[in-house]
Amino acid sequence: MREKISTLSIATYVSVKGFVHGLKKDERGLSGIVVAVMLILIAVLLIVMFWGSLSSWLAELWSRITGKDTELTGGSSF
Repeated sequence: MREKISTLSIATYVSVKGFVHGLKKDERGLSGIVVAVMLILIAVLLIVMFWGSLSSWLAELWSRITGKDTELTGGSSF
């Protein structure tokens, strides 16, 4: 059993090392799928950052609008 585990670990090491070596030698560039995923992640990050900075400004603007509502109707509330 130990011999099989040892052989398996050596085979795994050799296959991973060969895979990494193959990636280092590959000069074709990034694939289209990788570029698309990276662009989607960057777009989501920018939207989250933009919404985080914009939400406080929108909340302040909305409170101004709803506060002006009583001034426009003469201040009477039902």
